[in-house]
Parts: sequence; structure tokens; C-alpha cells
Amino acid sequence: MATLKVKIEESVLIENERYNNKRVVEIESIDEVFKRVVTCPASATTTLAVFNSAVSGADGAIDIEDSKYIRITNLASTSIELAIVGSASLYHLKLASGHSHIIGSADDIMKGIASTSPSFGSTADLASIKVNPGSSAANVEIFIASAG
Repeated sequence: MATLKVKIEESVLIENERYNNKRVVEIESIDEVFKRVVTCPASATTTLAVFNSAVSGADGAIDIEDSKYIRITNLASTSIELAIVGSASLYHLKLASGHSHIIGSADDIMKGIASTSPSFGSTADLASIKVNPGSSAANVEIFIASAG
């Protein structure tokens, strides 16, 4: 078992005044990692990861309950569209070049609704992560740490 240490640090100097922020989180009992760089073809949707309640439940599945940290990073020079897909809903966002999207876990993590008023409460499991890079192919990195 290992401890995953995640550090996010920001620093900017504006008119001789420095604004710094650093956050560190440690996630214990990590014993599995999934990491790959995927070349996503232009104008096509590519599945980066599939989640299931058991690794044997779907081809290449990552266990929903075991996943503790998920990071998707756009390595391309242009933005991409990223879809976080649940069993009955999804949310998607544009991910700029060099930017990352971090998700804490796949278990009870999301709620997609068609409304401008947040509906807090029950959440659903993550089912898959998909990317569409638009008119140019894009490299995307995915990293998942799990505690099995």
C-alpha cells in the first residue's frame, strides 16, 4: 500500500505583490494505478476509461468503489471537449490546452441536470470518461489511483 500525494500550487506576481496558494492532499492505501496517454482522433468520441462495480463487469473496467483520484489532462495545443458520463446523465466541459480536470472518486460523484438551479442531494456513479477533440487529433492523459 502507498500514499498518493497530490499538490496544487498557484503563484502570480501582480504589481510587485505575490499571491500564492498551495493545497496538498494525501490519499492513503493506494495499491493500483491506471495511466495512459491516448491519441484521440479528430471529430471522433474516444472513451478514456470505463467504470463498473467490479473489474470483471466490463472490458477494461476500473472498480467504482476502489477509485480514489482521477485526473484528465489535455496535452494538445487546442482545447478539447470532455464528457463525464454517469448511468443516466452526464456533464461535459471544454478543457483548455495544458489544463486538467480532477475528480475525487467514481463512487457517487456526479449529478447532471438540465436546469440553472442546482439540485443538491443524491449523486450517481461515474460510468465512463469520453473526449472529443474537435477538428484536430489530441493527446490526452488519464491517471487514476485506486485502493483495492
